[in-house]
Amino acid sequence: MTIAGTSAGAEARRLRSRADEHRRQADEAEQQAGRYEIAERTEAETARFLAPLAGIGYHLLADRRWPGSKHAQVDMIVVGSAGVFIVDTKAWREVSVHGDRIHRGQEDVTDDIARLADLVYGAEAALAEIGLPPGEVHAVVALADQRRMHAHVASVDVIGVHDLVGHITKRNARLSPARVDQVLAAVMAHFPVIDGAQSPEQQLIVPEPVLPRQDLPRPVEFDDAELARQLLDGVLEAPIEEWMAFLDPSQAKLVRRNFNGPARLRGAAGTGKTVVGIHRAAYLARAGTGRVLFATYIGTLPKVLASLFERHAPELVDRVDFVGVHQFATRLLKQRGIRFRVDEREARLAFDDAWNAIGASSPLRAARFTRRYWEDEIKHVIKGRGLTRFDQYADLARVGRKHGLPIEVRQAVWDLHAAYDRGLRERGLTDWEDVVLLARDALRERPLAGYDAVIVDEAQDLSCAMVSLLHSLVGDRPDGLTLIGDGQQTIYPGGYTLGEVGISLAGRGVVLDVNHRNTAQILDFAKQMVADDQFVDIEGLDGAGDAVSAVTRNGPTPVVHRAAGRADHDAAMLARLTEVLRLVGTSRGDVGILTATNPQADDVMTVLRAAGVPFVSLKDYSGKAVDAVKVGTVKRAKGLEFKQVLLAHVRGRLLADAPVSVSEADRERRELERRELYVGMTRARDGLWVGTNAR
Repeated sequence: MTIAGTSAGAEARRLRSRADEHRRQADEAEQQAGRYEIAERTEAETARFLAPLAGIGYHLLADRRWPGSKHAQVDMIVVGSAGVFIVDTKAWREVSVHGDRIHRGQEDVTDDIARLADLVYGAEAALAEIGLPPGEVHAVVALADQRRMHAHVASVDVIGVHDLVGHITKRNARLSPARVDQVLAAVMAHFPVIDGAQSPEQQLIVPEPVLPRQDLPRPVEFDDAELARQLLDGVLEAPIEEWMAFLDPSQAKLVRRNFNGPARLRGAAGTGKTVVGIHRAAYLARAGTGRVLFATYIGTLPKVLASLFERHAPELVDRVDFVGVHQFATRLLKQRGIRFRVDEREARLAFDDAWNAIGASSPLRAARFTRRYWEDEIKHVIKGRGLTRFDQYADLARVGRKHGLPIEVRQAVWDLHAAYDRGLRERGLTDWEDVVLLARDALRERPLAGYDAVIVDEAQDLSCAMVSLLHSLVGDRPDGLTLIGDGQQTIYPGGYTLGEVGISLAGRGVVLDVNHRNTAQILDFAKQMVADDQFVDIEGLDGAGDAVSAVTRNGPTPVVHRAAGRADHDAAMLARLTEVLRLVGTSRGDVGILTATNPQADDVMTVLRAAGVPFVSLKDYSGKAVDAVKVGTVKRAKGLEFKQVLLAHVRGRLLADAPVSVSEADRERRELERRELYVGMTRARDGLWVGTNAR
């Protein structure tokens, strides 16, 4: 039985429910409309502030489609001589930055910023196809109604809208008009017009006195060398730290190249190998889920490279580890609870005892050799490979050592090595070569997970055991191991080949051959040091160094001062320093004074201190711009660059012709020292001074 009025009540309740839902939807629509109105106002404000850029050759693209999305849009893209700027407008208030996080009031909005960083990453990949380096694409969040506000979060600049124009134009002209047209065409293809929106021509925002473009730009055939010159002009006067992150167009493509196994990047000094490695580390970190290890031989270099990396990709600093090989090995041993003790002084005493026990008739005492020669033989040839039996050493090719050793001499060397090793064990010591071998064996017993990729800089300076240690972290996986280096810049005795480590490149090698760093005059002068130098490269080939196809800059001829004595040398060094600091665009932090030894570097610092010249030791330099002359050994300067280099206390005999009669040990040592000079000279970008003494 149906009660009267039941159906009418049910219908009334249904209609009221519909009305409530419509009111809720209306409220949401009203709120959304309000947000869009705010966005429209703030985006229009941003466009109004940016519009004057069109009058000086910039192109402004509004409301382009976010690649991969049907509805999301990019507020504004600016393309011009200063590069590409992707601008997102925010009507945020109470913005604060704490470390690497950004907040809007109490709300953490870092993820919103990171989305823009990801957008830029995709744009970098698209524009790399036309040779635009990643450093020319920038992400900017414009805060409506704000001024004099600038923060950097997740590689995105957060700026008050009033400061946008200054932020963009301060980079100066880096791209030529023809190159801008080419980049603009690529940007418009990557960020298409939203369906139903205005035509591409109408997307160009210009002030009224300037006529809109009538035609879309056509891709322009453009010479990478010309682009490199345009980009160079934009960074030559910047602090040297900015220059050290400079990437040219051909290198931009190489950064994202994929390899199906271990690969190598090689090239002569000044061709940009290390900077490619830094940018490649960022690319691999973004592309994978694990970490990237960037390893070097010089222990003080990682902090400099980490600083340069942070300048380029701050959002990835927690994904890439910059370490020296010995630092990595010691860290691993401590994590695994493997005991070791390094004491260089006591290790020296252990070798003293082993050496003093050799009889006068031993072939190791021959006049044509020195104690240091045999120390290097044990350190780099025997322990550097982790040889444990004499028969391994008896048949070894000894790559990197130019004097052949008969079997009886090798037996004497092995006996010296065994005596030294016993001395270490009796003292409860390990030397640095042992630390590497312990770490290598620890990884063989239990692999270490977590690293997707390993990049090795100055790979030619590592030992066989070091490369084996690093290779074991990633094996032969695609894009796992990248070796960077130049056999011509080997400054340590001994050597190895990749075949000894079990690494095959199988054609996965790339040669960089354009020198942007040095002037032609500096490079020609430096090449005299290695003109007749023959060496075996880590790929196992005899060679005389990779050729340079082009040098993009010219400058003054290097200066050699042949000092009459210490006082004359130091006075001339200070006079040269005063002279280069008068040059426009050169500050104290752009100058490096390099020496062969640490005591010589200490002498230079004593002279600078007495003259009231601020300086910083390369042992303490962190890669940040400093208003102080940088002083240190050539070995510590590996991987670094300076606008002006002063090589102090150079032995005069190294610049002279080689003696006709010289022992095998002396000849090999001279070649290594001249290679070291070559490395020091090629650290110089704009100018080189060499101070010599009579020795």
